Amino acid sequence: MDSKKLVELAVEAMGRAYAPYSGYKVGAALLTAGGKVYLGCNIENAAYSPSNCAERTAFFKAVSEGERDFVAIAVVGGKDGVMEGVFPPCGVCRQVMREFCKPKTFKVILGKPDGFEEYTLDEMLPHSFGL
Repeated sequence: MDSKKLVELAVEAMGRAYAPYSGYKVGAALLTAGGKVYLGCNIENAAYSPSNCAERTAFFKAVSEGERDFVAIAVVGGKDGVMEGVFPPCGVCRQVMREFCKPKTFKVILGKPDGFEEYTLDEMLPHSFGL
């Protein structure tokens, strides 16, 4: 699956976000080595700490279904569900990615209104630690 299609799926996932407090909706589309895609959206909570990012939602769904081999994730976001700029994963999400992905080959695709930017996890989380 190409990066453009993965970004389109992330936009679809953004539409499912629950963000009544910040108004910022984020969607993610996680691609497995087998070609399956898991969608995730951010889910906010009034207490804030129980909130979950779109990227982690996608990863947790995939891992809970037995997936362990991932090749790419696309992430998009914007106020009130309108895509704007780039929405890079937070540090916690980057560390979750590092737990399950090969940093030199796993792609992080950041969708934006006029296309996308693409990085390796190693570029997004240099000098990381993990298995």
